[in-house]
Amino acid sequence: METREFEYYLPPHLIAQTPIEPRDASRLLILNKSERLIEEGVFGGITKYISSGDVLVLNDSRVIPARLSGKLPSGGKVEVFLLKSVGDGFWETLVKPGKKLNPGKIILFGEIKAEIVDRTVFGGRIVKFPDDRVVDEVQEKYGFMPLPPYIKEPLLNQERYQTVFAEKNGSTAAPTAALHFTHRLLEELKNKGVEIVYITLHMGLTSFRPIKEDLIEEHKMEKEYYSVPITTAHKIKEAREKGNKIFACGTDAVRTLETTALSDRTVQAGEGFSELFITPGYQFKVVDALITNLHLPKSSHLVLVSAFAGRDFVFKAYDYAINNNFRFYSFGDVTLVI
Repeated sequence: METREFEYYLPPHLIAQTPIEPRDASRLLILNKSERLIEEGVFGGITKYISSGDVLVLNDSRVIPARLSGKLPSGGKVEVFLLKSVGDGFWETLVKPGKKLNPGKIILFGEIKAEIVDRTVFGGRIVKFPDDRVVDEVQEKYGFMPLPPYIKEPLLNQERYQTVFAEKNGSTAAPTAALHFTHRLLEELKNKGVEIVYITLHMGLTSFRPIKEDLIEEHKMEKEYYSVPITTAHKIKEAREKGNKIFACGTDAVRTLETTALSDRTVQAGEGFSELFITPGYQFKVVDALITNLHLPKSSHLVLVSAFAGRDFVFKAYDYAINNNFRFYSFGDVTLVI
């Protein structure tokens, strides 16, 4: 399929700049796949769509302060955006200003020195820190929350770009669909009998770069670390045996579940790296329902949602969302595809 088929025009004023309070007050766009119906509600009312015995899968990855402010030995300011660790103090990064930061350059974070040692195929740089422990120190002293570039307003509460259950450090982009959950709403779902389980997917470059190739099949996903606990795999297996549904919160959760899918529509516990790119025509093995945000044009997220619900139906829903002033992207409103 041509990438331009996943392009659409979004009026700039619909790009959410600040999060709604409370979290679960966001609007909810419900897409019923089988009946091709579009409805709307409030995210706090999502409990009526998830039944007792169903499994809700959430990503417990935590966003790191990945945007680092450093200096050149000459005194010039530079920025290093941490994407992912490749071991022993080496990190894949994006840098500014790119023209000045070539292999061999030294970057200073106070007294700590880091060196650019190589380029990446995506136009970034490999940066060598003294060791991994030093990277934690640099993040603490010189790091900032890596908000997406389309968010221009300062975020007063940095924790608002974390989910309420974020636990495992590693992402450079938040699992934004899960930002809408509150402790109260999670407790309400538990009391209803919904099984809430967790996976980990550390989201990086793949999460915020648009597809640049003319054909979506030519797009390559970056590898992202995932982990599926035994308890999660067990609860999904139980639900399958009882005929209950699996709800994935976020395209990140979908990709993790489908990466680890087994032939009986359950998942394999364990850890590894996913580079799964889900496009229209893909046969979903695990996920029955999807909670996700309203995504950027020509993004892998939008392509995945189109694979799950049908491209024409998704774009009909997006037209509805635009005409009815839904808020888009990371701090925007939510869709539920059932």
